Amino acid sequence: MRLVVRTTEIADPGHMLRLLPARPDTYAWLRRGEGLIGWGTAARLETRGADRFVDAADWWRRLNLTAEVDNDLNLPGTGLTCFGSFGFADDPGDSVLIVPEVIVGRRMGSSWVTTISREATATLPHLHDQPAPSAPTGVTYADGALSGAAWESVVADAVSRINAGDLDKVVLARDLLATAVAPIDVRWPLQQLAGHYETCWTFHVDQMFGATPEMLVRRERGLVTSRVLAGTIRRTGDDDRDLALAATLARSSKDLEEHEYAVRSVADALTPYCDSMNLPDAPFVLHLPNVMHLATDVTAVIHDGSSGANVLELAAALHPSAAVGGTPTKAAVALIEEIEGMDRGRYAAPVGWMDADGDGEFGIALRSGHLDGATVRLFAGCGIVADSDPEDELAEAMAKFVPVRDALTGQP
Repeated sequence: MRLVVRTTEIADPGHMLRLLPARPDTYAWLRRGEGLIGWGTAARLETRGADRFVDAADWWRRLNLTAEVDNDLNLPGTGLTCFGSFGFADDPGDSVLIVPEVIVGRRMGSSWVTTISREATATLPHLHDQPAPSAPTGVTYADGALSGAAWESVVADAVSRINAGDLDKVVLARDLLATAVAPIDVRWPLQQLAGHYETCWTFHVDQMFGATPEMLVRRERGLVTSRVLAGTIRRTGDDDRDLALAATLARSSKDLEEHEYAVRSVADALTPYCDSMNLPDAPFVLHLPNVMHLATDVTAVIHDGSSGANVLELAAALHPSAAVGGTPTKAAVALIEEIEGMDRGRYAAPVGWMDADGDGEFGIALRSGHLDGATVRLFAGCGIVADSDPEDELAEAMAKFVPVRDALTGQP
């Protein structure tokens, strides 16, 4: 397959999500109004299983070898660029890598449009705001694979395994089903999430959408960054009370222990690929509208400067981190498969974009849902350690459902 790629600098296109047409094959990766959107399908790879990341990286290299590219801007996200969303588990591990027909980008004062087609140069699209999407109506909610009480029993089982010495930490997830009276236009929750969670990365790839606070890995011209989140407390809406809770979170031995596991797993995974790694001495508290997290930004430099592993290969090395799997990872993932009681699909797995230079950003698909017509399957997970309380963990999971629940109903 030979792709013809043209990137053209343009004037600021305005609110980027408003440019998306009402069609299922749209894509988004935005934070604070910057990032990428796209639509159409110039090329698509569907892969699965334990080799899904390797297959995707090989396919991407082959596309790059034959592509004809006209790109004078040379910024990350220009030229030949793809969006990807990967399965959490090796089985089934259903994953996609997609090259849109049109990509619109904005970064640090520059804006551009990239057209991608087969064999012939595409016409530059006329960019304009599309008619506003309609809000979902008549949304009702139901338990997914497990009821709240059943999930608490699973958490209690995990705590027993941890206290017996089987492992140190496991991240357990649950799902919730939201059903509207008519098919949902994904642009509605995307616009709500981008407006209410500006510090998160709002994403949509192949019907998986959300606003993740966690950057699994960013690679930009040799510099690698990973944001680790582990340790959570729910906000009350009272600023003074929330400040006190943030201080409590920062001193919590349970949460600090959970966080340390997650940071160490990221550092260990990046070490074979990177030099000059920087690990802050202590986490900071990240304040989101619904919860607060302990957070650490890990930075490093790729071996041999700008060459070496691309961002997808780094994401594969990092997945699953302790923040979404547990510690030790192998034992934790095995326990998830044994007791969690559901298929995570592409929840808690890498989602993001990559360009032809191997630069890009992959977040972890958290605070997310999978859209299927009129139904959205919402996901939330919690880190379970030796002194975790099942009732508290259920409350934390319910808090993590809030972003997508509110986005579906238009609540702040």
